[in-house]
Amino acid sequence: MASAPQNNRLPVFFNDLVPLNSNDHAKYRSRTLEGAHFLKNQHAVPLTVEEFPQAQRHYPIIFSAGSEPVPLALMGMNEGVNVFLDDDGKYRKAAYVPAYVRRYPFMLAKLRPDAEDLSLCFDPTCEALGEFDEGEALFDGDQPSETTKNILQFCEDFERAVQATGFFMEELKKYELLMDGELKIEHASLTQPFVYQGFQMVNEQKLRDMRGDELRKLNQNGALPLIYAHLFSLQVMRDIFSQQAADGKVPNIPAQMQTVN
Repeated sequence: MASAPQNNRLPVFFNDLVPLNSNDHAKYRSRTLEGAHFLKNQHAVPLTVEEFPQAQRHYPIIFSAGSEPVPLALMGMNEGVNVFLDDDGKYRKAAYVPAYVRRYPFMLAKLRPDAEDLSLCFDPTCEALGEFDEGEALFDGDQPSETTKNILQFCEDFERAVQATGFFMEELKKYELLMDGELKIEHASLTQPFVYQGFQMVNEQKLRDMRGDELRKLNQNGALPLIYAHLFSLQVMRDIFSQQAADGKVPNIPAQMQTVN
């Protein structure tokens, strides 16, 4: 029996993390949940660069604050607010579902800090997994079922996408293209605009001022189209704010400073 992975800080959504194995989980099945309740109050979700082309149509793509920023799909303008899901955790309308969400409750993790290999783990608090009569079996005897093999493949693909995302972020930092973001939104119900801060975005002026050889490198390695996908997506922020206002989920305090992460 493998020991639980040593995680002092669990990723978003995860309440616990244990390795999947045939000894303890031989009778486990995976069933479809009626709604993504774990996502209902999450206003920002990690995103990989491979998802930018699809995600930009539905979500603002921003970067977290700090020295090690990561891309985020913004699903609400205030913490605890997700305008894409209803009270039952179901999508209100068709929209791209980030891979980070689709991967849950599984992920690859090291069982020990000094381990080199990653093992398939899951969140045991998730209601989608358990010894149910219905659902897809995770094991066929002592061997992984086709369902589990597909889950493992998806998680491995996700890890490769995370590595590609890390390369993209290094390119942004190398050329010092990120800056602190700020967005002012005016609304009929407010006497003064709301100001949103606490995230990072690409500095368009620095991008325009780059040398031709630098831009050529960004274009050749695929980073330039991703940068523009991020910039175009920022227009969606106003749509999300309008939806929050329609839902009555905007604090009724004029000119209050709000952060998005």
